[in-house]
Amino acid sequence: MRRSSALPLSLSVPLAAAVALCTIGSAQAAGTAQGTGLDPAALRAAIAVRPADGAAGVLAEVHKDGQTWRGTSGDVVTGKRISPDAHFRIGSISKPMEAVILLQLSAEGRVDLDQSVQHYLPGLLPEDRFKEPITVRQLLDHTSGLPRDFEGAPDSSPDEDIERRLDYLTFDEVIRQTLHPEGRPAPGPRFRPGTRQEYNSFGYRVAGKLIEEVTGHPYQHEVTARVLEPLKMRETRPAAPGRSTPVPRPYLPGYQPRSSGELVDVNVQGGLPASMTSTTGDLDRFIRGLFDGRLLGPEQTAELFAVPKGVDGKPLPYADGSNCNTGPGRGTACFSVGLMSVPLPDGSVLWGKTGSDPGYRSGVFASRDLGRRAVYAVGTASSSGDGALAVAQRLSLAAFGN
Repeated sequence: MRRSSALPLSLSVPLAAAVALCTIGSAQAAGTAQGTGLDPAALRAAIAVRPADGAAGVLAEVHKDGQTWRGTSGDVVTGKRISPDAHFRIGSISKPMEAVILLQLSAEGRVDLDQSVQHYLPGLLPEDRFKEPITVRQLLDHTSGLPRDFEGAPDSSPDEDIERRLDYLTFDEVIRQTLHPEGRPAPGPRFRPGTRQEYNSFGYRVAGKLIEEVTGHPYQHEVTARVLEPLKMRETRPAAPGRSTPVPRPYLPGYQPRSSGELVDVNVQGGLPASMTSTTGDLDRFIRGLFDGRLLGPEQTAELFAVPKGVDGKPLPYADGSNCNTGPGRGTACFSVGLMSVPLPDGSVLWGKTGSDPGYRSGVFASRDLGRRAVYAVGTASSSGDGALAVAQRLSLAAFGN
């Protein structure tokens, strides 16, 4: 059983606090900068691991107005150096790649984003529970109202989580275990499709199933042919079907604690067809290719920067009134087709995606003109990994806070 969650890159820390955050350093952090537009000392301080972070190590890559900075912390668990070229698990950063495939299929006339899932995958959603049509677009922009992965399943123990990380589940298996669970009530819609937004990984399991059904190919084949090879993302590898595999070396260590407190290096995992390992360099290559038109035409690219709106022309409400943007847009939709928007203190906006896998938290964000870009990855050393948000805040404010 595997669970995924959004980890928003929040920038709600005031700039005064950001100055304080960026001046606290650590001898472990290292990095190099090209050009003068970035402050290497502040960036090194931002990724230095602090006790409250619950992290084992951090790596990051930042680009601003033609200048580049790459840096890593040390592995605080083993004391070993972490390579700036280290690989890591990217979690839900694969979602924009899924969205790209369906946007390409839309451009090819093979998928209509406004056609229903029930049309393309008849019988997949039980008609007695899902009476209203759910469109492909609603899967991709998190407005489907579908249940969450394994909704209603009991919480698992830390030891069970560590063992289950080795499981590999197909899209069909996740869909079946979510919609037709054994020993507990089957879930229904969380809300009417298209009336609000709520981050939902299960919608992307259905989208993955749709990709395989329409193309007749495994998901790994489609993402390789349509995204990885065109962008020369040679350090990015999809999950191996049916088995668990290690993160390629050099890798960012990620740890999970057993109930005894013992930390376990969880670099070997199974995952899902959309699971991947990558590097900061490859993810920067992906977001550049995504925004500059190498993957999508103008009509499809526009979908990446448009949050869903209601009949009143205003962004849809977020399901619980929070968890999305901060500031004036708080409580409203912040996800587009595949991406999420993050406002910066100066009023500009970054677009990108975060990811979460056992032992790993990561993110890739860029301004629409690609003048500002950041990629980070955190190897965790606690059960929650919530400290990755603090690392992301510090990095963002050090890079783009002025």
